Amino acid sequence: MRRRVVVTGIGCITPIGNTVEKTWESLCEARSGIGTITHFDATKFPTRFAAEVKDFDFDQTVDDPERFEHAGRNIRFAIGAARQAVEDSGILDSGIDPAMFGVYLGAGEGQQDFMLFMNMVAQAQTNGEVDLEKFTRRGLELLHPQAEMEQEPNMASGHLAGLFNAQGPNLNCLTACAASSQAIGEATELIRRGDADIMLSGGAHSMIHPFGVTGFNLLTALSTHNEEPQRASRPFDKDRDGFVLGEGAGMLILEELEHAKARNATIHGEVAGYGSSADAYRITDIHPEGRGALACITMALKDARLNPDDIGYVNAHGTSTVVNDRVETMAIKQALGEAANRVPVSSIKSMMGHLIAAAGSVEAIACLKAIQTGTLPPTINYETPDPDCDLDYVPNEAREAVTRHALSNSFGFGGQNISLVFAGFDD
Repeated sequence: MRRRVVVTGIGCITPIGNTVEKTWESLCEARSGIGTITHFDATKFPTRFAAEVKDFDFDQTVDDPERFEHAGRNIRFAIGAARQAVEDSGILDSGIDPAMFGVYLGAGEGQQDFMLFMNMVAQAQTNGEVDLEKFTRRGLELLHPQAEMEQEPNMASGHLAGLFNAQGPNLNCLTACAASSQAIGEATELIRRGDADIMLSGGAHSMIHPFGVTGFNLLTALSTHNEEPQRASRPFDKDRDGFVLGEGAGMLILEELEHAKARNATIHGEVAGYGSSADAYRITDIHPEGRGALACITMALKDARLNPDDIGYVNAHGTSTVVNDRVETMAIKQALGEAANRVPVSSIKSMMGHLIAAAGSVEAIACLKAIQTGTLPPTINYETPDPDCDLDYVPNEAREAVTRHALSNSFGFGGQNISLVFAGFDD
């Protein structure tokens, strides 16, 4: 028998709440966290709004905030969410073996100092072209080595290992929008095969900066519904025009079942299934027939040893882009068959935007809360049905519904696809 993996701690920092309780309350009350960008002056950008984290006081999260003077928002979010999850789990008071406690994140890179970088470019101009020697010299004079190092995607997992004395496996993957879901799946596999007893897993990211917004605008992936930002993210609605950029972090403590029982841990649910696939198609476009999405959903169901009609809720990737929502709908229908017409599907990105690398981990927490509470979060801004998106998207209001198993989908740029199945725990 393979080792079973349960969730014993959860924590999050999101645009709609800086705790799990506040975030879940906002989801169930259909509150939007989307508004005008304040991190920088975006008045000249095609998209001038995003879902920003608000009122997060990092100094209250750690004993020595000066240690993280050069850490970016992504790392600060990671630490805030991880501390919640660790405290929720009680593992630090349980006499655990630090060598069997690891970290696996799907965390994104930090923010470039845009104004400083452009100043360097301007100062390195010679006859209308950038002089590389001048640029390098100015970089050595102006850039802070610690700040530059903190931009690397692996730094969040390193910081968390040090904060919580996690001496076991330490990894980070950055597979775009699928990253933190992949981290949870791979962390589960580490526990299943005995390489760890406990894993701190999840993701953190913030791309709400000039480079991030510019990049997604160039891809024409962002909504430009600037007049009514809170109505801009409208997954599966016929009038959707792109996703809304968000930021934040979600963290879970994953633990081998018998290890959790031995210390009388509170169990939020079980990671029952994990599926991973690649479209092997294009960098930014998903396969038009959804072959990668179909494959990972099917794999997750098989791994969980469930039939399609066992799934009581699907937390969709649901980005609010025209192609993604259509193809995900197609994949769900193909994977679940007749059961797809009965299962509720919703996208919480309608309220908190797309947290990119961190999206899957927060959505995993939403699945666990849906199972625990018997409440399904809605898809807000669903007003005009799309003939290509014809499932039950829990429109606009939360719904009471008892479910034992929830499916969470995450599909990333580059064609990486991850599906996770979560189960209620009463064993």
